[in-house]
Amino acid sequence: MSTFTTRDGTEIYFKDWGSGKPVLFSHGWPLDADMWEYQMQYLSSRGYRTIAFDRRGFGRSSQPWTGYDYDTFADDIAQLIEHLDLHDVTLVGFSMGGGDVSRYIGRHGTSRVSKLALLGAVTPIFGKAADFPEGVDASVFAGIKDGLLKDRAQFISDFAAPFYGIDKGQKISDGVLTQTLNIALLASLKGTVDCVTAFSQTDFRADMAKVDVPTLVIHGDADAIVPFETTGKLAAQMIEGAELKVYEGAPHGFAVTHQQRLNEDLLAFVSR
Repeated sequence: MSTFTTRDGTEIYFKDWGSGKPVLFSHGWPLDADMWEYQMQYLSSRGYRTIAFDRRGFGRSSQPWTGYDYDTFADDIAQLIEHLDLHDVTLVGFSMGGGDVSRYIGRHGTSRVSKLALLGAVTPIFGKAADFPEGVDASVFAGIKDGLLKDRAQFISDFAAPFYGIDKGQKISDGVLTQTLNIALLASLKGTVDCVTAFSQTDFRADMAKVDVPTLVIHGDADAIVPFETTGKLAAQMIEGAELKVYEGAPHGFAVTHQQRLNEDLLAFVSR
């Protein structure tokens, strides 16, 4: 397997496909790099180098007890970019992964970055805060943690319905549901729970202010997990010159339900 070891001794798994201008993907919760296989196949077949990694605690990466915070996630990405000596990279982050690529820019700048894509992302702020009362209430995240600690496998199995919009009529194959559960259960319980704290309590508004590269924001307007009105819509407004694409009727998991549209939009964005 392709891995590198971070400065704190965590082993991070990554896949590196094709050649050409690099596109680095950061996955959502509670998934891993495999969520990107169709986007990677599509772009690498068209002359791009695609890289996706398993966040610490997830997939084939190490499962440390600590380090599940966005500063650490951003630094892990920085070390991967340095390890592979990537330049002119397009960063693509889905859901909680939108947070770590944004925090990467906030902490490390854009000297190695050419573009940013935020897909169904938790940016600029996901949870309710004193100055952001429209955010998701803390009780929702407490319920997620309780469900994980009681019966993680069943909680994640049930989570697929709102994630993919099955409860709103989206058609998802049994194979995708099985794969989703299998991927999620590779993660550590500790990392899975701690990431709920990270994505619900981290404020990325200062990071948004530092984004100075062309940015594409894609969000489904039927997203029942990360509400469009309080995340993607605001992120596009906060980032100067950002392009916003709203997928009508799309759920959170639109990388599956709207796979071809997403692939084509990403190709158009990286090829400009």
